[in-house]
Order: sequence, then structure tokens, then C-alpha cells
Amino acid sequence: MKDTIFTIIENKLIAKSVYQMTLSGDTTAITASGQFVNIQLDRFYLRRPISVCDCEKDKLTLVYKVVGHGTEQMSRMQTGEKLLILTGLGNGYDTSLSGDKPLLLGGGVGVPPLYLLAKQLIAEGKSVTVILGFNTADEVFFEREFQALGCDVTVATADGSCGKKGFVTDVLPDDYTYFYTCGPLPMLKAVFAKTNTSGQLSFEERMGCGFGACMGCSCKTITGYKRICKDGPVLQKEEILWTD
Repeated sequence: MKDTIFTIIENKLIAKSVYQMTLSGDTTAITASGQFVNIQLDRFYLRRPISVCDCEKDKLTLVYKVVGHGTEQMSRMQTGEKLLILTGLGNGYDTSLSGDKPLLLGGGVGVPPLYLLAKQLIAEGKSVTVILGFNTADEVFFEREFQALGCDVTVATADGSCGKKGFVTDVLPDDYTYFYTCGPLPMLKAVFAKTNTSGQLSFEERMGCGFGACMGCSCKTITGYKRICKDGPVLQKEEILWTD
């Protein structure tokens, strides 16, 4: 965990209300795909948690959706502006469990952390299948980016305006060894119920501190309560207890 000043290289609209921000700075605290950062914004008391889409030695890529005043402020930021960002938060995905044919399922802004994961799995020689789920065609992003990595990519939209009609669970392949997923809670519940292998689920949760001090994002598991920001956001399928 490291608080670092980053400089914006680019901040562009890539889909309906979705922006891709590229920044330069020290990314050494980021050690696994699925981790997130916490961004300090002027005039806001709480930081904004954003998942890591991609990172290199001195470059960080974040993809975020404008859903409130904080992310709206981020969308107006320009090249050269600086942000104080706490990096290296969360536990991230474990690629050692994937087997030879991992399946990645992303829904909406749950897609970005799967990009760095896919890069890692491809580098390990795995055959990666990716299913990207959105509501409509104007929300679709990163299909070509996953294809460029060498992934087998399927897009599903709820209204059928792009790719296959339906949800990610409606287009599950028959052959996969393990799954990784990130997205809204209803999607995670459906993936949990319909997949036939073990896997890892990354949870989206409102966070106060982002590093486990406030206990505001705790969830119940078979081994007791865990903090999504500290002990997650990635949890193993077998440890999850669903509560209404």
C-alpha cells in the first residue's frame, strides 16, 4: 500500500458514460490483477475506489463509469493534472488455480480488472475465454483489446443490440477449467449458480477507508466476516455465503 502522486497522460470517453484514464507514476505497490486504487479528489472527504485495468512500471490505466459527483469530476480532468492515489489495495486474483482453459466473465465496469488478469494468463500460456456483458451496444468496450491479447471473446447484451442477446450466464462455454468474474452482485450470484467449476469472484462494494480500518464493507463467509477492501475484493467460490 502506497500513497503516490500520479500525472494524467490521457482521459478519454470509450463508451456511454465510461472513461479510460492513463496516468504516469510509481505502480510498484500493485502486485496482482484484481487489486484497486483509492483516489483523493478535491472537495470530497472519501476517496473513490477504482479497479486497476492495467499497469506497467510507471504507467497506470483505470477505466471508470460516471455514476456520481466524484467520477463526474474525474471525467473533466485534463492531461497534466495530478492525483494523489493510494495503490496496492486488495488481494487480487490468483492465477495459479486457473488450469489450462480459464473463463473470464465481466459485467459493465467489472470488465476492466479482467484485462490485466487476461494479460497474465496469456503470458502463462493459458487458453483464455472472455465473456463481456453489457446492457446495450453503446455501453460495450474493450472487446478488441481482449481480442488483441489472443483471447476468445464473446459479447452479450441484455437487449441484443450487440453480440449475443442475454446475460453472460446465457453464453457459457461447455469447456473451461476455472472461472474468474467481476461485476454487479446479481451477476455474481448468477455466475456462482451456473458455473460448474471452482472460481474467484471480485465484489463491488461501497467502501469508506479502502484498507480495512472502518469495517464498513464486511461480508459473511464460511470462515466469518471478511472486509471486501482488505480481505477481498476477490473471494473464492467455496467460501461465499449469500445473504438476501
